[in-house]
Amino acid sequence: MSIVPIGDRTNAALPIGVFDSGVGGLSVLNALRSELPREHFVYFADTDHAPYGERSDAYVTQRSLEVTRYLLEAHRIKALVVACNTATAAAIHRLRADHPSLPLIGVEPALKPAVAISRTGRIAVIATRVTLESRKFEALHASLASQAHFSIVPCDGLAGAIERSDAAQIAALCERYLGAAGRFGTEPGQIDTLVLGCTHYPFIADALRRCTGDTVRFIDTGAPVAQQTRRLLAAGHRLNDEGPDGSVTLVCSGAPESLDTAGARWLDRPFRCATRASALVPTSA
Repeated sequence: MSIVPIGDRTNAALPIGVFDSGVGGLSVLNALRSELPREHFVYFADTDHAPYGERSDAYVTQRSLEVTRYLLEAHRIKALVVACNTATAAAIHRLRADHPSLPLIGVEPALKPAVAISRTGRIAVIATRVTLESRKFEALHASLASQAHFSIVPCDGLAGAIERSDAAQIAALCERYLGAAGRFGTEPGQIDTLVLGCTHYPFIADALRRCTGDTVRFIDTGAPVAQQTRRLLAAGHRLNDEGPDGSVTLVCSGAPESLDTAGARWLDRPFRCATRASALVPTSA
């Protein structure tokens, strides 16, 4: 596949691709728009195949390849943000191997920042099971295991409940999973930092807060990802830092109405209504 050379400044106005299995990546998109207000974004929600956290690594990798191909061919993206912890863990190495000249930014649970700010040395990490069982996460955890005690909790079903806006299920799952993590607070032996290891989870901060109390610090990856995206674009002379504010176009593999509803609820700024992508090759279940 032909990709415009990174150093070509004439391509600074091309859009940045952002994708997730569903609406969770909108939390990362908000951070990107705040950091890069003049950039144009195309957000792809693979809603017909969500949530990725309940799929196999091979399935997630194949979907990630198909979505990337679509964004390159249909929208000529100049960079790609994989705004999904599960897809990053399963597919980022393959994406980089297949597209060596495309700036690629992934997300991972923010364990390092959590270690830096925790005062009790006890940290809870919530994420999908696929993320937590990935080699990428296991290596990250192993590198920091001597610096803090981590309570690692796979949250089966939580991303799906957020996709459905199922408030009762969200509340029940938060209580179950955070109860399993341990005791939260700022006293010695208590968990004082919670890592939100899925891009869906910032949208349920209030429900999580009801389980942890007000003193616990929450950490997600939105701001660091946005800052890294800026650095890569600047290094490749592709940063669009002139002219009017940029735009957001929403695209999905499923019914666009649900993505429009999520955008109206969770995006901080205006967006172009969602359309359904017809060019994607379906992936077998």
